[in-house]
Amino acid sequence: MIHRNYIRIIKLAFPVILANASVPLLGLADTAAIGQTGAAVDLGAIALASLIFNFVYWGFGFLRMGTTGFISQAAGANDLDETHALLFRTVLLGGGIGILLIILQRLIGETSISLLKASDEIRILVRDYFYIRIWGAPATLVTFTLLGTFIGMGWTKHLLFVQLFLNGLNILLNVLFVVGYDLGVRGIAFGTVIAEWSTLFFASYLLLKKMQLQGFSHRLQQLRSRVFNKEKLIALFKVNGDIMIRTLALLSGFAWFANQGADFGDQVLAANHVLLQFVSLSAFFLDGYAHVAEMLTGKAFGAKDKAYFIEQVRHSSILAGITALILACSVYMLSDLLIPLLTKDMQVQAIASAHSLYAAIYIALSFAAFQLDGIFIGVTKSVEMRNATLMALFIFIGSALLLTTPYGNVGLWISFIIYVVARAITLVIYYPKILRGMVIT
Repeated sequence: MIHRNYIRIIKLAFPVILANASVPLLGLADTAAIGQTGAAVDLGAIALASLIFNFVYWGFGFLRMGTTGFISQAAGANDLDETHALLFRTVLLGGGIGILLIILQRLIGETSISLLKASDEIRILVRDYFYIRIWGAPATLVTFTLLGTFIGMGWTKHLLFVQLFLNGLNILLNVLFVVGYDLGVRGIAFGTVIAEWSTLFFASYLLLKKMQLQGFSHRLQQLRSRVFNKEKLIALFKVNGDIMIRTLALLSGFAWFANQGADFGDQVLAANHVLLQFVSLSAFFLDGYAHVAEMLTGKAFGAKDKAYFIEQVRHSSILAGITALILACSVYMLSDLLIPLLTKDMQVQAIASAHSLYAAIYIALSFAAFQLDGIFIGVTKSVEMRNATLMALFIFIGSALLLTTPYGNVGLWISFIIYVVARAITLVIYYPKILRGMVIT
């Protein structure tokens, strides 16, 4: 029985892992294209411009995460009407937020750029990137809700199709615009926007077909009262608000890391960005197991099946831990071969190589935080997620202030490792509360 469940989890996780891994592969391709055709300032600009959009988009990551939790619970309770109503609610919310971001683009852009610790040359490049890519906001945020639905329903192969389409097209366009037409940072932005809108239409087609919602407008009218139910909307906004705070706190940690690296100079900023590509690649692999945990624990929670819940948590976490160790060892042993593929700057290569051990340690220890995130998203325990992440952020900043002055960039990486461990520990504190709220069936 245990053997079968491990195999089942791997089968569910494998398409998600492939889909998620394609995201940092995009980052690797962008970094390689800029690294081979531009200077350290171009690489630094991509690092900081990406940081801004991490805030702009993943600050609204609740559109994916909240959708997954609610959808999986509705599926576990076999409530088809609520499943469809949730899709309509979240799509409307994502589209509305995306349009608002375009309207507020100057306020968001200039405020964000003013907060960056970077040279004037890098700021100019970041500004060019931002004002092009922001036009993909509505497409990206609505796609978040569609991806959340795929995960919540357990349709992981369709999630793979969408992510491969998005990132494959994005890589092709970015290489075309950067290497082919020498558009530099602006070429990266153009390619990304085109890919984002193309993916929205592709994902919508797949989801409407899978959910048999070809009569989209008619079904919306049927469920109108449920879609706009006041209590349901309040619950959605409450959970999403908590997840938004949690996500912003999480991204604040990464922003602190990147910005503190900029204090040590453009070469250190670029080197840390190169290492973060390996961290991102590993993180998206591990997040594949976390997505499966969201799906399975959410359904168990909706069905109020405590025994099944515990089983899925245990087995998915064991697999995630083994994967994390393999990834960490691979990054450390292969770093000297991989780093030159991402940058031709010899100084950046040397700095990245000197800090590769710390990136590997981070990867090895990170799986626990990912797994717990997945569990709490699946059961939509948003208050606990918010509180735990805020506590971890304060621990990270405090340790960074203590360690960066005497130890420089090494101290920054050690603090980063403390951060991911603190994320797991603070969530573990709340875990027994989930179990107490369930009954054994």
